Amino acid sequence: MKISKPRKRVLFLIVAFLTVFALVANFFVFLGLTGADIRSQFSRLPLPGLPLKPWHSDEKAEGPYMPRDAHPISQLMAEADRIWATYENSRSTTFRQTVGKYRRKYGRHPPPGFDKWYRFARAKKVHNIDDFDQIMDDLRPFWAVEPKVLRNLAANMWRDDKDGVAGIHIRDHKVAKENNKSWRSETLITLINKIVKYLPDMDIAMNRLDQPRVVVPWEDMQAHLQKELETRMIPPMTNPDCTTGLDNLLNLTSEEEPTHKEDPEWFPAHGKQYMDTAKLACPPESRARNSELAKADVEDVEARYKTRLGGIITNFNLSSDLCTAGPEIQDQHGFLYSGSTIIPTKRLVPIFSECKVNVNSDILFPANMYWKHDERYDYDQKHDNLDWEHKENSIIWRGVTSGGTQTVDNWQRMHRQRLVKILNATEMADQAVRILTEQPEKQGEFENFRQFHPSDFAANHTDIGFTGTMSCVPDCKFYDNVFTIKPTAPFPEQFKHKFLVDVDGHSFSGRWHAFLESKSLGIKSTIFREWHDSRLFAWRHFVPMDNRYDDVYSILTYFLGVGTPPNQQFAGRQEDAYVMEHEAEGKRLANQGREWAKKVLRRDDIEIYMFRLLLEYGRIMDDNRDRIGYSGDGGELDKYDGVTPTDELAH
Repeated sequence: MKISKPRKRVLFLIVAFLTVFALVANFFVFLGLTGADIRSQFSRLPLPGLPLKPWHSDEKAEGPYMPRDAHPISQLMAEADRIWATYENSRSTTFRQTVGKYRRKYGRHPPPGFDKWYRFARAKKVHNIDDFDQIMDDLRPFWAVEPKVLRNLAANMWRDDKDGVAGIHIRDHKVAKENNKSWRSETLITLINKIVKYLPDMDIAMNRLDQPRVVVPWEDMQAHLQKELETRMIPPMTNPDCTTGLDNLLNLTSEEEPTHKEDPEWFPAHGKQYMDTAKLACPPESRARNSELAKADVEDVEARYKTRLGGIITNFNLSSDLCTAGPEIQDQHGFLYSGSTIIPTKRLVPIFSECKVNVNSDILFPANMYWKHDERYDYDQKHDNLDWEHKENSIIWRGVTSGGTQTVDNWQRMHRQRLVKILNATEMADQAVRILTEQPEKQGEFENFRQFHPSDFAANHTDIGFTGTMSCVPDCKFYDNVFTIKPTAPFPEQFKHKFLVDVDGHSFSGRWHAFLESKSLGIKSTIFREWHDSRLFAWRHFVPMDNRYDDVYSILTYFLGVGTPPNQQFAGRQEDAYVMEHEAEGKRLANQGREWAKKVLRRDDIEIYMFRLLLEYGRIMDDNRDRIGYSGDGGELDKYDGVTPTDELAH
């Protein structure tokens, strides 16, 4: 039978299609890709005229929280969802967008090597390519100081061992030397080695102490920031590379001190009230510096960062702002009342620290405890095998009496000691605290209840205690008749509980990342700031708690519930407070915190942050910092980003 030409053409097309399909299928099989992988690869192919699909578009967004009642925590959860959604929807999806946003936000070109950093971050699946404001805020005032002065300080601050500074020195894309080393600097070097091939020559001064170091007086800082604003410029062309052969770097071939060495102006303040120094960095009109304002009604001040109902934290940053809340907490936190190793300076010096309070000007870097593999701080899924429903309805904390220098006369002012007391059933036997209660005539609405006796509640729902004593003068014997020392509770034991409270020690707590990664819900109280703060949202990823802990029972009774509903109480009998159990809300927050930690607190995220930090730092230290940087429009990475000309027109 003779086949017509049209049929031949159809037959040819069918054979051709099957041949191509077989070749493609074999190609993907050869690569070891599954069907899901193949669909993923095809979905990323750019199609002209269609909206660009960002690299994070496969993420599933959970619906917003809809409050079941008018409890402040319910309302704050809903508000946190809205704030977080805005954050999520503002992310740049291409190099062009990232570069453009950088210039609009900071008034400068990105630093040399920015394109390499972008590729590095994208390859490691960065969640938000724009969220590095902490770095920019930390480095901003240094634009007011001559680079050669900064280099001299960074090169030599390690020389006096009692100053508590280590020196890390990078030359020819290697860590060439380490001075006054400690476990902290050695750990940091293992992180730097991941990215050192991209970095210019530099000296890094790293704080060896637990506590932060730099407190620049407010008037001086305002002058620095004004000068930084005046130096902003976006020239049409820049040198894409950092300057080589700069002077004032440490001479690695000689042990002799330089003829001129800048004085960092450290001074000892061990055991002294930190607010005496810290308040200098506050505005003159702040409560920390104005004695008349410090006498203002506490509830009126608290209304700026807490609810009048239940005292629930509404602004986590402001609740630890020493210029605002300092007068209330200065006698209730060990670091503020009697810090153990305080060696500050009022001079703006480039020192890298793991944490700081809001008035400090240290340069933050990811804490070594988050990078160093240590079973005391590392999260391991196998130690957290209970789902939320099967965990105990209780809150747990274990630790030692760190936080400040303690004596028989001052220990009750230490923050950890106050936590253990306020959550101890025996200590609270004759005490009354404020919580919320549902209004009898208005279901779902709440009012303050100031006569809640928490002893029985604590006995049923708290497991809090010290595992040892330390930092006492002359010794810790005065604790013998105060606290019962409890056995340690490693992570497998702690993760059996639904609520994990995390508070400061001498400085920040290294357990926080593991708590966020767990299936339990983290409750956080701190005065310290860390590198990751901007990417964690209170009331979406964790529960914030006041540094005085006066809200702890309001928090716990919200999630665990307390009392009997008014319509089930005996006629004529007035019972204590009633709050409905919010089990689903607790689980939701725990899950959201866990999933978020997997996206933004990974070891990859620490590498990405450190890479960006040292690029920005390298430029600050360069004599030609106004004339170096990335001046392109980002178009050279269009292909890398999967962008077509039509896509750019559409955007």
